[in-house]
Amino acid sequence: MQTQMQTQTQTRAQASALILGLGLAGFVVMADNWVVSPILPAIAKDVGVTPVRAAILIAAYMLPFAIFQLVFGPLADRYGKLAVLRFTMIGFTLATGLTALGATITDLTVFRALTGAFAAAAMPVSLALLGDTVRMEDRQAAIGSFMGISFLGQGLSMGIGGAIAYFLNWRGVFLAYAALSVVVTALLIVRTRTLALSGNPKSEFVAPYLRLVGKGRSLRTYLVVLFEGALIMGSFSYLGAYLSTRHGLDNLGIGLAMMAFGVAAIVAGRKSGTIAARIGRRRTLVGGLLLAALGDLAIALVGGALPVAILAIALLGAGFMFAHSTLLTIATEFAARSRGAAMSLVAFCMMGGGAIGTTLGQRVIEGTSFVLFFGLWGALLLVLAGVAYVVVTDTLAVPTMTAMAPTAVMTKQEISGGTI
Repeated sequence: MQTQMQTQTQTRAQASALILGLGLAGFVVMADNWVVSPILPAIAKDVGVTPVRAAILIAAYMLPFAIFQLVFGPLADRYGKLAVLRFTMIGFTLATGLTALGATITDLTVFRALTGAFAAAAMPVSLALLGDTVRMEDRQAAIGSFMGISFLGQGLSMGIGGAIAYFLNWRGVFLAYAALSVVVTALLIVRTRTLALSGNPKSEFVAPYLRLVGKGRSLRTYLVVLFEGALIMGSFSYLGAYLSTRHGLDNLGIGLAMMAFGVAAIVAGRKSGTIAARIGRRRTLVGGLLLAALGDLAIALVGGALPVAILAIALLGAGFMFAHSTLLTIATEFAARSRGAAMSLVAFCMMGGGAIGTTLGQRVIEGTSFVLFFGLWGALLLVLAGVAYVVVTDTLAVPTMTAMAPTAVMTKQEISGGTI
C-alpha cells in the first residue's frame, strides 16, 4: 500500500512538472503570438506603412506557423516530443530576438515568418504529450490547466506589450519576450529532465494525415477548425487597428483594451470542461461560436462606444476558448498512436485559417470599412455555428471534472501498449 501511494505521489509530481514546463513554453509562445495586433500601429508608423498594410506581419507569422505544424507533428512522433519541443523553443528564442532588429517591413516579415515556424511546435506537441502521458479520465483537466497557463500569456501579453511599446518602443517588446523565452526554455529543460519519453522510429510522416482527412468525422472537425481560425483569428488581427482608428487609442490603451480578449479566454478555458460535462461538447462548441459571432456583430453595430467595444472583445475571447478547447479535446482521440500528427493538423487548420481570414480581411477593410468587415465575419460565424451543430458529433465520453490538476500519468508500458 505504501509503495502504491509513493507511486501515485510520483506520478502526480511528474504530471504537475510536465504541465508547468509545457504551460510556461505555451505561455511565452502565446504571448508572442498575439502581441503584434495591439502594437501594429506603432510598427506601421516606424517603418512607414499603414496599419492595415502592416498586418502582413500577422499573416507572415501565421502561414509558416500553420505549415510547420505538419512537419513537427510527425517529427515529434518519430524522434520524441520533448526533444522536438526543446529544439524549437531555442529557435523561437533566437527568432524573437531578431525581430527586434528589423529595420524595414521586409526584414520584419522574414523574422516573423521564422518565429512562426519555430513556434509551430509548442501547442500541438505539448497537447500530444499530454494525450500520450495523462490518463483519459484526467486528460480534460490536464488540457484545461495547460491551456489556462498558456492563455495567461495571451491575456497579459496585450497589456504588457502595449505598455512596453508606449513607455519604450515596439522593439523593446520583442527583446523582453526573447529574454523571457531564455528563462522559460531553461525551466522547460529542467522540469522535464526526469521524463524519459522516446519517439517511435516506425512513425510515419504522410500516412497519418491521409488517414485523418480520410475519415468523415475527423475531416469535418478539421474543416470547422479551419473556418473558426479564419473568422475568429481574422477578427482578432484587426482589433488593434480598429481601436486605433475608431477610438484613437495609443499603444497602452490598445493593449489594455485587448486584454479583455485574453482574460475572457482564461476564464472560459477553466470553465469549458465543466460546461462540456454538463451540456455536451457539441453544444459547448456551438455556444462558443455564437459568443464570438455576438462579439463581432457588437463591434460592427454598437462598437462606437468604447466600453461596448471592450465587452465585445471579451465575448470574442470567451467564444474562441469555448469553441477551440472543445475541438482540441475531440481531436486528442482521433489517432492515439500518431497524436502529434493529429494535434498538428488542428493547429495547421487553425493558423492556416487565420492567415486566410487576415488576408481576406485586409481587402474587405481597404475596400469598405471596419464596420462591414466585423459585421460580415460575425454573420459568417453564425453560419459556422449552425454548420458545426450538424457536422460535429458528440460521441466521446466526457470525463467528470473534479479538479484542475491531473492525478496520474501513464507509465511507458501503458503508452506503448496502446491503452489510449
